[in-house]
Amino acid sequence: MGVTLVPVLSYSEIVPKKLIVYDDQPFEVLSSHVFRMQQRKPVNQTKMRNLKTGKVVEVSFHQNETVQEADVEEREVKFIYRNRGEAWFADPKNPKDRFSIQEEVVGEKVKYLKPDLIVELMVWNEEIIGVDLPIKMDFKVIEAPPSVKGNTAQGGNKLVTLEGGATVNAPLFINEGDILRINTDTGEYTERVEKK
Repeated sequence: MGVTLVPVLSYSEIVPKKLIVYDDQPFEVLSSHVFRMQQRKPVNQTKMRNLKTGKVVEVSFHQNETVQEADVEEREVKFIYRNRGEAWFADPKNPKDRFSIQEEVVGEKVKYLKPDLIVELMVWNEEIIGVDLPIKMDFKVIEAPPSVKGNTAQGGNKLVTLEGGATVNAPLFINEGDILRINTDTGEYTERVEKK
């Protein structure tokens, strides 16, 4: 078996969407800005999210620094159900091939998992480090406080509960039974897909 070479990135190649290894941990670069301070050498100011913990950190990379690109493999799996702090998945081609991971590994996105949903498992160094969901998903509103008459025209928001237990700020005209489109990255309401 041959050795796979992992690309090394220079400080200016550390740009958004890149997956890198920093402090022996996999990170996704969220933002980067290369600038030069007066007579000094250029610096790349980055914001990165730890793919294992979800924690966001700010790191400055200098001109002479390099990092390894993180060799993160994505594997397609089907979500089955959640039980006692575990999320259960199966191989879409072989439903008998089932396994579970701790909900902490999925993080905040666990509340957006729906039975039979196909997701991408993120695997780094043979360890499952997270789950990639579709960016936009539709959910039924299972609980919504009533709209106050005369209040809906000016806008404003109320907290509604979606199937799966996620809560989201939605416009006042949203009612129980409506189908909403949610951005799973930000947890924000994007639009009402259909009315009850």
